[in-house]
Amino acid sequence: MAGMALLLGVVVTLDSCSGDRRPVSDAEPAQVVFVPKVGGIAYFDAMNAGGMQAARRFGIHWSTRAPASVAPADQVAILQGLIDDQVDAIAVAPNDPASLAPVIAEARAQGIHVLTTDTDAATSQREVFVDQASAEGIGKAVVDALMDKTGGAGEFAVVSCGRTAANLNAWIDAEKAYAAQRYPQARLVETVYAGEDVTTATNLAKQVLDRHPQLTGLIGQCTTSAPGVARAVRDQQKIGRVYTVGTGTPQTMKPYLLDGSCSMTVLWNVESLGYLTAWTAKQLAAGTALRPSNDVSPELPAVKYDERAHTIRLGDPLLITQDNVDQYKY
Repeated sequence: MAGMALLLGVVVTLDSCSGDRRPVSDAEPAQVVFVPKVGGIAYFDAMNAGGMQAARRFGIHWSTRAPASVAPADQVAILQGLIDDQVDAIAVAPNDPASLAPVIAEARAQGIHVLTTDTDAATSQREVFVDQASAEGIGKAVVDALMDKTGGAGEFAVVSCGRTAANLNAWIDAEKAYAAQRYPQARLVETVYAGEDVTTATNLAKQVLDRHPQLTGLIGQCTTSAPGVARAVRDQQKIGRVYTVGTGTPQTMKPYLLDGSCSMTVLWNVESLGYLTAWTAKQLAAGTALRPSNDVSPELPAVKYDERAHTIRLGDPLLITQDNVDQYKY
């Protein structure tokens, strides 16, 4: 991850809930549970690996409860169970922020710390959002990578995942705004939603290609649609005529980067995102205030915290190509 400038400043305090329990001491390992969007996806497996690494270093008890589907009710049920279990902190990547808001409020009323990670629920009572990179930074990187291949012109489409995924929708909005301003000869012709399923993303991408024979680019907006759009281009033998970029995990995207069906994957160090999530949960459970600049680890020496938005941000996006893909093992 690109290094971030060290910011000096005074300690800032987090909003608290009157139901917050006594801070957890080092002698009492905090019980932190990570709730990803869905189980069985390499991206969230990598986040979990990073969280486990941090848990070992910082002496917390880290576990994962993954829903079987992206149905919002599945995450709600998991959070209800964690409230019953009286865990110390919940780190959740919301599929549908609005659906989670009431159960997050219930958890906070019970004194359980709640942070969002990967995807925010900004209007809920979550205490902190652990952000991977700014929407504007991701959107610019994705569009620039695609336009570099299409000559800054032509028709392109987006295959996203969940319709209500706040992070993906923010990236799409950023891409639309940036493309309109920077590449006026390019036109976004369609956006479709595949859930978190590679096969569905592949089939939808093929349908988009059929509907738009002049299409020159496809964006795979999540870690399952990124390989889906590349596979569609490969299956329809359009490598070199239709270019794809996405936000796929490195080793999942490696075959497509090598054969040219994907030009670039724009991501971040996913294991580091999990590590930062666990570290942040530890601070909440211990009652430790976040600073404007936080020395999380030797690899994350100056992680910025925005007190106004209650957001701690990992850093800048990573640009992953066939030349550097093997630097990342997930």
